[in-house]
Amino acid sequence: MLKKIKHSGKWLITHKDWRAHFVFTLGAIVVGLVATFMAISSEWANHRFHKLTDYSPYLPFIVSPVGLMLVVWLTRRFFPGSEGSGIPQVLASMEMSHEKERGVLITLQIAIGKVFLCILGLLSGASIGREGPTVHVGAAIMFSLRKFVRFRIYDMERILILAGGGAGISAAFNTPLAGIVFMIEELSRSFEQRTRGLLLTAIMSASITAISITGDYTNFGSSSVAIKTLDSLLPVLVCGIVGGLLGGGFSLMLIHGSRLIAPFRENRPFVIAALCGLSIAFIGYYSGNITYGTGYEEASFLVTGKGQLDNQYGYLKLIATVISYLSGIPGGIFAPSLATGAGLGSHIAQWLGDFPYEAVILFGMVGYFSGVVQAPITSFVIVMEMTNKHELILPLMLTAFIATAISKSICTTPIYSTLADNFLPDDKKFHH
Repeated sequence: MLKKIKHSGKWLITHKDWRAHFVFTLGAIVVGLVATFMAISSEWANHRFHKLTDYSPYLPFIVSPVGLMLVVWLTRRFFPGSEGSGIPQVLASMEMSHEKERGVLITLQIAIGKVFLCILGLLSGASIGREGPTVHVGAAIMFSLRKFVRFRIYDMERILILAGGGAGISAAFNTPLAGIVFMIEELSRSFEQRTRGLLLTAIMSASITAISITGDYTNFGSSSVAIKTLDSLLPVLVCGIVGGLLGGGFSLMLIHGSRLIAPFRENRPFVIAALCGLSIAFIGYYSGNITYGTGYEEASFLVTGKGQLDNQYGYLKLIATVISYLSGIPGGIFAPSLATGAGLGSHIAQWLGDFPYEAVILFGMVGYFSGVVQAPITSFVIVMEMTNKHELILPLMLTAFIATAISKSICTTPIYSTLADNFLPDDKKFHH
């Protein structure tokens, strides 16, 4: 057995520590592989459903309600706890004190269900994203490592959950910096110096794994637009206010809607799923089949300046996402929210007229997304990395903070921590 050896005033790492680091890194690589599988399969599911609508725009009126009913049945029968985004479950597990309590919310069984049920939801036309589910899956994978090696760091279970969640976002969006920021801003209330190395290792390993398979791509395409900070003040202000108002309103609809529909969903889950599926089909038909799925393709179409969508797109996408979430199926709101923001930005750009179209779309994305999640740094970093527009960092940052402030004035409790209360006992709730 290797001993600790003192060298230059510091202790070298023993073989047990190396083993822990190896297992930790291996777990993060697995997160990256799973995130990549979810990305590829989600896009496949998106395209398959759009092929269906190309064949007949009326088929979703059958496929969506039946598909959502099937997803709800599978969720309740085999994967209870996998419903929704998954981020509230991760936040709740961070607040719990015992391994047994955490193990109820973040298990490998739930992770498996999350992956395949999210894909099935997209095959049914639901307006959901894979990023929140990837956070849940990443946390479950990393949390399972506690069974294979004994870590020396205090409260290592919490560190594993944090690392898995951050690694999930990093690999899902192909944005390592956003994974780090999300972990600090959204998942963690404190960030201890001694745990940074392991956390950053997990996030970078997952991201490198995803990039090595899919390439260094940008989810929404790269925009060549440029605008001076002072010249951007008007669209920044408008996008910040509109994004904050609508993002905060969206959060309120999910929070209060979840509470109102909970008893009906418990007693008549398949009726609720069928009604939600029909509603999604009606919105999709009215929109010209552009509100289904994650919204990546539509957002990329706007960001890259390839054309314009109907001014109603952002508002219809918002409603479709609310209905999809309330149906009770597994699925996130990240990608649909960014797509909604792109649609709002497009409408604002046409209204303002004299400003670079693609820049205003990016401000709309950041404004609305910040209004939804109330995590301004995560919001502008995600959009900046995903569109490769680092020169717009100041206006994007300003938009994010304006939108967050506006959103907090109408939705005083952040959406994820509020939804996490549903999984916590009264004495541990974020908001009493």
